[in-house]
Amino acid sequence: MADRIITMRSELKSGLQNAGSQLTWDHVTNQIGMFAFTGLNKEQCERITKDFHVYLTMDGRISVAGLNTNNVNYVANAIHEVTR
Repeated sequence: MADRIITMRSELKSGLQNAGSQLTWDHVTNQIGMFAFTGLNKEQCERITKDFHVYLTMDGRISVAGLNTNNVNYVANAIHEVTR
């Protein structure tokens, strides 16, 4: 399970970079555990939930365990859209 979470962190960061994000996402891969702080603020969290149906806490924490190869790029693109 730990290897899969590490892989999903890496895939999320890659997806954000591939989406064209100019922000630094090293904090996503530098963290450990099943959750990650994205750095999204409350307004961005509300928008990603409303517009993209990506659910997270209002302080920007997501469940990395909830990411998989089928949804990680969708989540990355959604994060990119709300952080533009």
